[in-house]
Amino acid sequence: MLARLLAIVGLELGAKAFPGGQPIRDARHVELLGRLRARLHRSLRWATEVPLPIPGDQRAWDALISGSGWLYGVEAETAPTDSQAMARRIQLKQRDGKVDGVLLLLPRGAPSRRFVRGAGVSFVEAYPVPARRCLELLNVGADPGGSSLIVL
Repeated sequence: MLARLLAIVGLELGAKAFPGGQPIRDARHVELLGRLRARLHRSLRWATEVPLPIPGDQRAWDALISGSGWLYGVEAETAPTDSQAMARRIQLKQRDGKVDGVLLLLPRGAPSRRFVRGAGVSFVEAYPVPARRCLELLNVGADPGGSSLIVL
């Protein structure tokens, strides 16, 4: 019924189903963030699910990494599909989130490789710091120097 009503106004209904019960729904997400955190120098501060600094705004960074005088938002995507929507969402969060850059974290594997290939040059260019360099700098507690697309 809802799908029919939405179709009348030119919209499509989308839904996701999740298992109920105690298991963490986003276990892959938590595991992906954990892989990044394990590579950070112990002097860096790490916080998860950090709301943007706008009263009433429901958006949050998956994680924030901060060092002396710098702050980076972390967005972890376990099943990336729409690069345009992702780029728009991340650009707005970066603008509103008062961070120095964004670390986009994707899981290693064929789906992420296909996503990056299909995302286009402008999407990838939004993350100018090579992942290897970013991880090296974070590992010694240094500012990564800009946004980075990291596949772990």
